[in-house]
Amino acid sequence: MTTLIDSDEHKALRAAVSAFARSRARDGDHGALWREAAKLGYIGVNLPQEYGGGGGGIAELSLICEELGAAGNPLLMMIVSPAICGTVIARFGTEAQKREWLPAMADGSRLMAFGITEPDAGSNSHRITTTARRDGASGDWLLTGRKVFVSGVDIADATLIVGRTEDARTGRLKPCLFIVGRDTPGFTRLAIDMELDSVERQFELVLDDVRLPADALVGEGGGEDAGLLQLFAGLNPERVMTAAFAIGMGRHALARAVAYARERTVWDAPIGAHQAIAHPLAQAHIELELARLMMQKAAHLYDAGDDVGAGEAANMAKYAAGEACVRAVDQAVHTLGGNGLTREFGLARLITASRVARIAPVSREMILNYVSHQTLGLPKSY
Repeated sequence: MTTLIDSDEHKALRAAVSAFARSRARDGDHGALWREAAKLGYIGVNLPQEYGGGGGGIAELSLICEELGAAGNPLLMMIVSPAICGTVIARFGTEAQKREWLPAMADGSRLMAFGITEPDAGSNSHRITTTARRDGASGDWLLTGRKVFVSGVDIADATLIVGRTEDARTGRLKPCLFIVGRDTPGFTRLAIDMELDSVERQFELVLDDVRLPADALVGEGGGEDAGLLQLFAGLNPERVMTAAFAIGMGRHALARAVAYARERTVWDAPIGAHQAIAHPLAQAHIELELARLMMQKAAHLYDAGDDVGAGEAANMAKYAAGEACVRAVDQAVHTLGGNGLTREFGLARLITASRVARIAPVSREMILNYVSHQTLGLPKSY
């Protein structure tokens, strides 16, 4: 039980991050915010100390992500660069890859994006068609394929691409991860026109026989399941961090609504005195707190090395946080009425943003499939 209650260190970290985030202008220079957060050790808190990180885990990183969002200064790339890519490289990268990327990720000077989703694969990662083949005696890799909905490629120095290579022993395609530099020839990006108010843009990527050196492959190749292990090592933190991002957003919307309900007087008392306003806000708070508990459980399981237990909890946390965030934002906007749709109060843009936690990185329906099959033991429907 103690793992689900903030330690004194976590309470101090939460207070420090909150004060930092609230002192910065909302919708300001996100690049500067990222660099300042990195200088304070927040961005690389989960990365190993020997490579410039804080030596913490996903528990600390998710706490920071949540508090930044709750203050209205979310950093979406925290989910991608330190949580997914940093984790994968720290756990499976070669020594050279760790030395090249981890210190720069930790100090905020370099970012890495993550490309897995494909136009025809959707939630079915087994249908990924991005493939890599060896180029004869050179030992280089040639990577070909397409990716969609990749965040922050324009500001990232490289993208961690999930592809597939042919196993020499079996002839079957197996997953592998490659580090592809932003300006690598044959690697092109096209911004996707999103109706989403977000600093970080979404891109479609095209890889046309992109030539990569042998050391672009994460790790030493490993056994038959090495790429699969790498992939899931990054996906569990991604779900935990998405939950943190959603909880932070929900808390931010709820705080704005509560402040408004305390002061807004229509008849003889503030509208927050009426149960029709107060109860839905209280319910939103309860749901966010419950989601946070599952997120903390998932983070602690992952940091303890229990990948199987963390997989179940991370999916549940992401589901609960996505639902709680959508309801909190909806109730916040409804509490403000017409004002909830004005730019002044900054809540209307969250209506679209909050849906992301339901959709990405995995839909709530796929999480229900996971729980019904993996946890409840029901037959697969797909």
